[in-house]
Amino acid sequence: MAIPLPGEIGRRARDVLAGRVPVVPARDAATVVVLRDDPLEVYLLRRKATMAFAAGAYVFPGGSVDPRDTDHAVAWTGPSPREWGEAFGTDERTARGLVCAAVRETFEESGVLLAGPSATTVVADTTGDDWEADRLALIARELAFAEFLDRRGLVLRSDLLRPWAHWITPDIETKRFDTRFFVAALPPGQRTRDVGGEADMVVWMPPAAALARATAGEIFLMPPTFSTLTDLSGFETIDDVLCAERVFSTVQPSAAEVDGEMVLIVPDPAGMAARGDGSGER
Repeated sequence: MAIPLPGEIGRRARDVLAGRVPVVPARDAATVVVLRDDPLEVYLLRRKATMAFAAGAYVFPGGSVDPRDTDHAVAWTGPSPREWGEAFGTDERTARGLVCAAVRETFEESGVLLAGPSATTVVADTTGDDWEADRLALIARELAFAEFLDRRGLVLRSDLLRPWAHWITPDIETKRFDTRFFVAALPPGQRTRDVGGEADMVVWMPPAAALARATAGEIFLMPPTFSTLTDLSGFETIDDVLCAERVFSTVQPSAAEVDGEMVLIVPDPAGMAARGDGSGER
């Protein structure tokens, strides 16, 4: 798929390709596709139109890794950071940060917490005022994730996550992310809520319905989101998704000049036909 790059972004693409502008380093990031059944639906947030990155896009919860996410003090159960590193083709320290960021950002952006008092339990309700105070403190970086779990006597449940995809923002962007995608089921008893912040709307939607609305131009999905939803549209239940044998490679769109015009070439791992800029976060 080739996406036109008009105006300033096209000029920047030429400058980057010519070496006149340096490539911005990509920041490690994590995104989690939260699922629920009957029928299979995904949780999506619409980013505010005022956001500098992906304004107006419907995205999954997620964000950049906080340096404190790599802290060994984070209480942990389930597959180890080493195992996650093998799954995503990265080192153990980076993998620890990615999984912690996935769980932390999901709580910050949806109220869903993939953690519990033990290796076999999960928090049943996170909607009280005290939970909200902790969520806001995490967003403000006034509270470290390890401290949050320790204070509440909780352990991160990495076994509730599955690896799904890996996208890197194209070199021409001014904000770049090296993003690993995860999938997870909404824990029993928990419910999502409109938590505000970077989003002005949240919605549960079947993957196929989201794709249809994007194709009709009713909603804006970035190519990584469209690709992920395309993958998920082939499943009927959460169990089917979580049990799927997942094989994926790193996807990074790239700029090129075609017939004198700058375009973004987006690899097509799942028949994408999305609107968007090919960015690698959410």
